[in-house]
This record gives sequence, C-alpha cells and structure tokens, in this order.
Amino acid sequence: MKPLQLVVYYLIISKLPHSRFHIIFNKIRCWYVCRVLKIMKEDTNNYFEENVYIGDTSKLTIGKHCHINENIFIQGANIGNYVMIAPNVTLLNSLHNYQNVDVPMIMQGGVENLNPTIEDDVWIGRNAIIMPNITIGEGSVVGAGSVVTKDVEPYTVVGGIPAKLIKRRKRCVES
Repeated sequence: MKPLQLVVYYLIISKLPHSRFHIIFNKIRCWYVCRVLKIMKEDTNNYFEENVYIGDTSKLTIGKHCHINENIFIQGANIGNYVMIAPNVTLLNSLHNYQNVDVPMIMQGGVENLNPTIEDDVWIGRNAIIMPNITIGEGSVVGAGSVVTKDVEPYTVVGGIPAKLIKRRKRCVES
C-alpha cells in the first residue's frame, strides 16, 4: 500500500500550494503525512510545505511541532520535536563507495540507511546539506548554506563548508 500512498503524495498532496496562500493546504499535507504516511507525529503546530521529497517512508520519522519548509530533499532522517528546517535543505542517508581506484566509482556500490539524527529544538538554515550518519545536537543552529560533515554538539551554532563551530548558545536564566 505504501507505494500507492507515495504516488498520491507526489501527484497531489506535495503539489498543493504553499500555506501562505491558505492554511488549509498545510492542514491537508500534515493530515496526510501524519495519518496516511505515518512519518510525522500529529500536532496542531506542524507545518509541512509543498515539494518535500521523501525517499522512503520507512527511513523517516518526524516529531511534533516541526516546520518543514518547501523544496526539502529527505532520503531518510530521524527528526526530533520543535525542529525548523528552512527551504532547500538536503538530508542524506547514503554514500557512494570510491576507495578502489581500479573499479569505476559507479560500480563500487554504496552504503545506505545511515540516517542523520536531528535532535529536539534544532534550526537548519536555507540550503544546508546534512551528510549521512550525522547527529545535530539538541538546541543547535545550522547556518544557511552549510555542509555538515561532522556531528554538531548540543546548543551550538555552526556554519560554513564544511560546517564549523561559530559560537555556543547560552541558556537564559531569569532572576
């Protein structure tokens, strides 16, 4: 049944207009990805915009109160709660083998099912690329245009190619 559900998603659901035109389009998409595809936890604050590519529903989980913007490419990922993903982000979960110089790279196969983990309360900026098997720690920010090739510590801001530590976030303590 899943292949048919994905066909409906790609032909109809993912093509609905952006929620800025009317919130009902987001509600329909969220209902479909929560209830039919079962990849996202239900929450009234979820956003799931148009043209989100889903590689395999069995390799994708999305928490509650997440904002998944338009034109996202997700091969697979484990996404926590309260996560914001800006437009044009790529989340990869497979790699090509390239070590043997005597065999064309295209014939060396690859490694799959290396889902990145995006922990709770993370913000991923526009056009960022998250490589396979990476963990983005809780409370972190990934700058726009970054390529994340190593794990990101909790409560840090990273950016660049490859992404590097920019600063640590501090918890606000009220007096």
